[in-house]
Amino acid sequence: MVDTVDVAAQFDNRFTRQFGLPKERPATKVKGYLSDQVKDFIRQSPMCVLATSGADGRCDASPKGGNPGFVKVLDDRRVLVPDVAGNKLFQSYINISENPQAGLIFFIPGAGETVRVNGTAKIVGKEELDRLEIELEVQNPDENAKVLQGLLIEVEEAYSHCPRALAFSDFWNGERIEANKRLPRRV
Repeated sequence: MVDTVDVAAQFDNRFTRQFGLPKERPATKVKGYLSDQVKDFIRQSPMCVLATSGADGRCDASPKGGNPGFVKVLDDRRVLVPDVAGNKLFQSYINISENPQAGLIFFIPGAGETVRVNGTAKIVGKEELDRLEIELEVQNPDENAKVLQGLLIEVEEAYSHCPRALAFSDFWNGERIEANKRLPRRV
């Protein structure tokens, strides 16, 4: 098993030449597997965002949610993201069929840090999900809620991400959250 991703190879680029090298902690936190801390975070997370891009470079970021742990940690190198029936546009799946690289960022409400997982995705059918005993795990399911297929992500990078963006945005501010609930729908 690879202990860390070789981030030193990434240091010689125009950005580090312009802005400087990363500090030791961020430079060494990127692992080529799921650490115990990362696995625990994923098991507690009810929300992630899946990022993909197609062969033409067009990107998509799709929120995925369910009960905490709806994304299944299969082992130190693999996670499974169930696909719950939604808008049936399948942008992420089209992208993955053209370019298997995918990124996930996991959130836990109220937690300052996030977890990032990058790797290679493979589409798995309902039969494989049934074999793995993957079931619908969501809050407030409607009549259309069912697991259709899933994504098996082979981990290439996994790490906790610093809380600065969430802190800078005051994202988990309870007063703001309550005020936003009273705003008219904007989309």
